[in-house]
Amino acid sequence: MPNASHGRYQDLPKRQAMVLLISIMIVALCGIVYELIIGTVSSYLLGNSVYQFSLTIGFFMFAMGVGSYVSRFIMGNLIAAFVCVELILALIGGLCSIALFMLFPFAPWLYTVGMFTFISAIGFLVGLEIPLLTRVLSERSTTRESIADVLSLDYIGALIGSVAFPVLLLPSLGLITASFAIGLINAMVALLNVFWLRDHFEQPKRMVALAVGTILLLFGLTLLASRITAFAQDHLYFDQVVWRSQSPYQSLVVTNTWQKNDIRLFIDGHLQFAETDEYRYHEALVHPVMSWGESPAERILVLGGGDGLAIREILKYPDVQRIDLVDLDPEMTELGREFAPMIRLNEGSMLSSRVNVHNQDAFLYVKETDQVYDRIIIDFPDPHNEALSKLYSIEFYAMVAGVLAEDGTIVSQSSSPFFAPHSYWTVATTLNEIFPSVVSYQVGIPSFGIWGFNLASRNSATEPSAFPDGLRSLTDASFAASRIFSNDLLPRRDVHVNSIFNPTIYEEYARDQKNY
Repeated sequence: MPNASHGRYQDLPKRQAMVLLISIMIVALCGIVYELIIGTVSSYLLGNSVYQFSLTIGFFMFAMGVGSYVSRFIMGNLIAAFVCVELILALIGGLCSIALFMLFPFAPWLYTVGMFTFISAIGFLVGLEIPLLTRVLSERSTTRESIADVLSLDYIGALIGSVAFPVLLLPSLGLITASFAIGLINAMVALLNVFWLRDHFEQPKRMVALAVGTILLLFGLTLLASRITAFAQDHLYFDQVVWRSQSPYQSLVVTNTWQKNDIRLFIDGHLQFAETDEYRYHEALVHPVMSWGESPAERILVLGGGDGLAIREILKYPDVQRIDLVDLDPEMTELGREFAPMIRLNEGSMLSSRVNVHNQDAFLYVKETDQVYDRIIIDFPDPHNEALSKLYSIEFYAMVAGVLAEDGTIVSQSSSPFFAPHSYWTVATTLNEIFPSVVSYQVGIPSFGIWGFNLASRNSATEPSAFPDGLRSLTDASFAASRIFSNDLLPRRDVHVNSIFNPTIYEEYARDQKNY
C-alpha cells in the first residue's frame, strides 16, 4: 500500500521545520511531567514511592512503545494527525491529577484502574507523536539527520521537564494546577502548529477552533485550580480542610471537626496526629527519655516534630537550656510557629527562646554538627519509602550515638507493633547493634491503635525517675505496663539489622502493610 503522505513535506520551509522541532521538545517535556505527576499522586495516596514510580515508568514506556508501533498505520496528513493527538493529550493529561484524587476515596481498585488507564493513554499518545513528526521531518532531510534532531530535542525536553517538576512546578503550583498547566502547554503547541503550518490543513479554521476551545477550557481550569484543589482535598478528607500547603518535600493538610474542635495534621495523606489524643503519643515519646537515668537533660535534639508538640512536653523540664529542632521542611515549622490553632495546641512552644530551628536534612545535620546532646528524640514518619528508611539505619544510629553524651539517652518512634510488627522490631534490633541497652514499649492511641517506641542508651538504667506532675496519660504504672508485649505484637519471623546498603525495614514495612 503506498504511503499517502510521501512527498507532501519535502518542500517544508525551514521555519516550519523549526516549529515542529520545538514541538518535539515541548512534547517530551509535557510527557515526562505527566509521568511524574501520576507517580507522585500514587506515592502520596498509596505510599511505597519506589513501587509506584517503577510501575508508572514501566507501563508508560510500554504504552509509548505501543503508540510508536501503531503510528505506522496512520497515513495521510501527518501534521493534522499530530495536532489531533496533541489536543487529546492536553485534555487527558490535564485532567489526570484531579481525576485520580477524586477516584481514590471510592475504592483502591477503582483508583488502580484509573491510574493504569491514564498511564496507558498518555504513554500511548506520546508514543504516537514522536514518530509522526519524525516521518514529516525525514521527507525534507535525510533519515539520519531527522532522527538525530528528533531524539536530541526529545531528550532535552525530558531533562527540562524532569528538573522543572520538583524544582518549580510541584512547589509553586501543586499537583492539580501543574497538571492543568501542562495540559494548557500541550494545547498551545497544537495551536502554534495550526498557525504556522496552516497550509497543511484542509480545514484550518476548524482546527483553530478546536485548539482555542481546548486552551480556554484548560486556562479556566488553571484559574480555578485553587478551588478545585480545595474541593478535591475536601473530598479526600472526612473533615473540613482549614490549612494546606504543597512544599517541595511533601503535601501538608490540616483539618478540623468544628463540633469537637479536633485539629488533625496529614502529611502526604497520612495522619500524623489528632488533637483529641495526640497527648498520649507525645507524652509517651518525650517523658520516658527525658526522665531516664540520673544525668540532667539540658541540651536536647529533636529530629522531626516540626509541629512543636514534642517540644511542648520537653519544656516542662526546667533544666532544659537548649533545644535544637531539625525538620527538613520550612512549611512544617512555619505551621507550628504561625498557624493559630497549632500555636494553641503546642502552647507556643515553637516561639520559646530556647528553641533553635534547623530546616535541613536530619541525616546531614547529625553528620555535620559539633554539638553534643543529653537527650535525642527521633520523631520521623514511618519508613514507608526509601528516603525515610535511611533514617532508621544502623549508619544513622551510629552517627546519632556520636553526638550523644556518654550518659545520654535517645528515643525513636517506631511505628505500630500491631500493624507493622516486623518494622517495629527491626528498629529495636538495629538500635541494639549500637546501644547496649534498648527498652521497647507501646501505648494505645485511639486515632492510630497500638503505637510503639524504642528507647536506647549506654547506661544500665532500667527505670525512669519521676515524671512531671500534670501529665494527662502517662504514669509510672502505665509505663511499666507498656513494656509488656502480648504475643500478637511480637515478630512472626526473624528480623534483621536495617542498613543503608540493605534497607530491610523498608521491605518489612511494605510486607506488614500488605497483611492489614
